[in-house]
Amino acid sequence: MLDLKRIRKDPAAVKAQLSRRRPDLDGAIDELLGVDEQARTAIQAFETLQARRKQLSEQIGRKKKANEDTSTTEAEVRELAETIRITEQKREELDRSVESKLLNIPNAPHESVPVGDDSSDNPVVHTHGTVPSFNFTPKDHVELGEKLAILDFERAAKIAGARFSVLIGKGAQLERALAQFMLDVHSREHGYTECSPPLLVEPHSALGTGQLPKFREDMFAVRLADGAEKFLIPTAEVPVTNLHREEILPEESLPKRYVAHTPCFRSEAGSYGKDTRGLIRQHQFYKVELVQFVHPSASYEVLEQLTAHAEKILDLLELPYRRVTLCTGDLGFSSAKTYDLEVWLPSQKAYREISSCSNFEDFQARRTQIRFKPKGGGKPEFVHTLNGSGLAVGRTWLALLENHQREDGTVAIPRPLQPYMGGLTELRP
Repeated sequence: MLDLKRIRKDPAAVKAQLSRRRPDLDGAIDELLGVDEQARTAIQAFETLQARRKQLSEQIGRKKKANEDTSTTEAEVRELAETIRITEQKREELDRSVESKLLNIPNAPHESVPVGDDSSDNPVVHTHGTVPSFNFTPKDHVELGEKLAILDFERAAKIAGARFSVLIGKGAQLERALAQFMLDVHSREHGYTECSPPLLVEPHSALGTGQLPKFREDMFAVRLADGAEKFLIPTAEVPVTNLHREEILPEESLPKRYVAHTPCFRSEAGSYGKDTRGLIRQHQFYKVELVQFVHPSASYEVLEQLTAHAEKILDLLELPYRRVTLCTGDLGFSSAKTYDLEVWLPSQKAYREISSCSNFEDFQARRTQIRFKPKGGGKPEFVHTLNGSGLAVGRTWLALLENHQREDGTVAIPRPLQPYMGGLTELRP
């Protein structure tokens, strides 16, 4: 979340930053400041009443020592107690209102983020690899997967309903191989520590990364027998970012880098009718996630580095892709700046997202209270958090099939992946 002290000090500057994202956020800032002023007034009133009660209590003590009548003073204390209770209740309600309003205001975009309305305004940073040229009509991954007998949507629907899939035989092996390959590259070559986090999280964990309260409908909630509510993770970003919640890290421990391979669960609320064919948009999918906790002065350098780590996987798998910068209108709620990596899909003759790499600055760290202690002393400061897909395994799986297909229905396996497939060089019908 944004820094409330900064909003109080210079609301015009904050409004100017947020107006690049959405022009209607001025009202949200004004509303927040209005409630915040009421909350601060309530605090002052509460403290004044507390001081008065203390003063009266001392008077009672002195009067009793002097054998004076204290009934009038004691009556005032009793009346004051009820006023204090009501004032404290109002103060707590206003504090909750301030927090709620603050939690629903998005992050301010970095000055380098281009202004735009939607994905059509996202500028291309660079393009890598050669788009394959086929002397036949390329099949999409659904047809390829079914002819190779490695992909089954019909049985998945029988088990779980729409937007689920079953990978069989070499298809399942390929999914596992891709995940293991990604984990090895990121842990061995890029210096990430592998992590296997819980797949269910408490509400405050989802609140910390920005999924709650705004995107509750996009998550799968689970009600436990004791009535407690937990959420299936939409991405490993949620549990991994919360690893250091409410901790103060030594500055010399930064950066901290984690990589996690987990299933992800998304309700895809509001997306019905989009990408209904194939593996593009599923309720359950696997992803290898990169998360970093860094010093604020290094976070934009690290964003370039982290994005390059994700790009390395695409390079090694010989998949053509491009990097785009998300404009203000397409930027995620918690992000200050995001790059999307888009892989080429021959069947669609288009680039489609396969990774998002974001710098959240201190937005998530404020919500999760993750700070670091400066080496030279001084007050703890908030870390900056970053994450990115390195990569989405299902989308990599389908991109590999489509880009490396041959006319006879076989699919070539890129050389770096072959050891993970037991030496297999191709998939055959």
